[in-house]
Amino acid sequence: MMNKTSQTNIVRNLRILYPIWVLVGIFSIMYVPSTLIEFANPLKTAQNISENSFLFRLGIAGRLVAQLLFIIIPFLLYELFRNLDRTASTLMLILALISVPITMLNETINLEVINHLDKPDRIIEMLELYNQQMNISVIFWGLWLLPLGWLVYKFKLFPKVIGVLLFIAGFGYFIGS
Repeated sequence: MMNKTSQTNIVRNLRILYPIWVLVGIFSIMYVPSTLIEFANPLKTAQNISENSFLFRLGIAGRLVAQLLFIIIPFLLYELFRNLDRTASTLMLILALISVPITMLNETINLEVINHLDKPDRIIEMLELYNQQMNISVIFWGLWLLPLGWLVYKFKLFPKVIGVLLFIAGFGYFIGS
């Protein structure tokens, strides 16, 4: 059984890392693409990326950092819950970690986009491929939340409503993919 000090340390680390992960994710997964990419206008997209190549590269770096944090955070949650339900904790960890190499490998497409700024139609094709492949990661982003939601709901370390919301989010990601 985990002692109170270990549990407190894990929760403290999660309180620091989780918001960083969320902010980096919002910036790199939502803000950067919505600022630079216009799928209906390949020329404008190429121009945006060319004129804002630092922002585009920062988005790539942010997504990679988010994935590195997504290795640490599920491990911390596993440590927090493993003595309560080892099976659900292990399933949560496995489902979370499966998405990391898929997502990181997919970033090579965005690195290649930078080499094709003179071919706007090719850029859009690559960005569409990137989005299609991200759907594979999104499946696992949803699936890992199901056992996490169960653990949060079952064990009173967090309010039960958070467990329910995690479960709903898990189904949302999964269905949305």
